[in-house]
Amino acid sequence: MARGPVIRWIVRNASLVPGEIAFWLVLVIAIAVGGGSVVKGALAHLLVPPGLMAAEAGSDVPRRDVSLPVQIAANGRPYSPQVLTPVAAHGFPDWLMTRILGLRGSIYPQPAPLPKIAIVIDDVGADGDAARRAMALPKAVSLSFLPYPDETPALAREAVRGGHQILLHMPMQPEGNADPGPNALFTSLGADEIARRLDWALSRVPGYSGVNNHMGSLFTQDRAALVPVMERLSDLHVFFLDSRTTPKSAAVSVARMFGVASTGRDVFLDDVETREAIMAQLAETEARARADGVAIAIGHPHAVTLDALAQWTRNLRGFELVPVSVAVRLKTEMEAKKISAK
Repeated sequence: MARGPVIRWIVRNASLVPGEIAFWLVLVIAIAVGGGSVVKGALAHLLVPPGLMAAEAGSDVPRRDVSLPVQIAANGRPYSPQVLTPVAAHGFPDWLMTRILGLRGSIYPQPAPLPKIAIVIDDVGADGDAARRAMALPKAVSLSFLPYPDETPALAREAVRGGHQILLHMPMQPEGNADPGPNALFTSLGADEIARRLDWALSRVPGYSGVNNHMGSLFTQDRAALVPVMERLSDLHVFFLDSRTTPKSAAVSVARMFGVASTGRDVFLDDVETREAIMAQLAETEARARADGVAIAIGHPHAVTLDALAQWTRNLRGFELVPVSVAVRLKTEMEAKKISAK
C-alpha cells in the first residue's frame, strides 16, 4: 500500500482534530506493515467491544446457548431462523419474570386482594322502567329475569348489550298457597315435564349465564325433583345460585353432585323496604365479604332498593364489585377446600 498519498490526504484534512490524525496515522502504518493480521491482534482490542472479543475467544464470560427450532419452508426444505452469534444471553427482565412466576410468587410484593361482593337484582322483566333503572347500575351488578313477562326477551338482550351478566329467575313451588307464576316447577311433576318447563324458561332469557330460584321454598327441599333440573344445567355448563328461601334447601348439594357450580346467597337486601333497612343490609354484606373474602346479596327492582344501590355503588371503597358467576366460583372453591381439609 502506498503510504505517501494517504498521509498527504490526512494532512490536507486539517479539520481533523489532533487525536483523530494520530489514530489514522497509526492505523495506516500498522496495516501497511502487518497486514490484516493486525486487526485480529492487539489493535482489535481498541476497535472491538471487550465482551464480543471475549466471547469469540471462548473466555469465561457467562453465556447461554440458544437453540432455535428447525422449521419447514414452503419448498419442503428445513431451515432455522438465522441470528448473529454468539448470542449474549442475560437474565429475563423483571417485568417478564413477574409474569413467569405468576401465582408461584413474584419479585415484587403483591397487594392483598380486595373482598368481593356480588349483587343480584331478582324479578326483572315485569316492569320495563324498573329493569332499565337496574341496567343503569354498574355492569358488575347481575340481573335475574322472570321468564314469563312479555318484555323479558327484549330486556334480557338489552341487559347483555349493556354488559350485565343475566340469570334465569326460575319459578319454583313455595310452601303455602302463593302462586309462583306460569310454567313453574312443582314437586308433583314428572322429570320430563320439569325438564320441558325449564327449557321453555331458558328459551325466554337469551344470553343467560346461570339460574336462581324464584320462591321455591318447597321445591328446593325435594332432592328427587331437583335432579332433572341439575342434570340439564350440567349439560348446559351453567351455574345455579340458591336464593335460599328456606334453610332446608338441598339445591346446592344436588347441584354439586352433577358438577354444577353452586352456592347460596348470603344476604337479602330488601325484606324490609326502607332505605335505612337496605343500607343496614348492605353493611351486613360488607361484613360478610370481609370475613369470608366474598359475599352475595340479592335485592329486587323496587325504587328504594335501586336508589340505595346507586348511592352505595358510587361510594364503594375497599371492596371489588364482581358478577355473580365470579362469586359463585370463589365460594364453591372455598367450600370445597374446607371439605377436603376435614
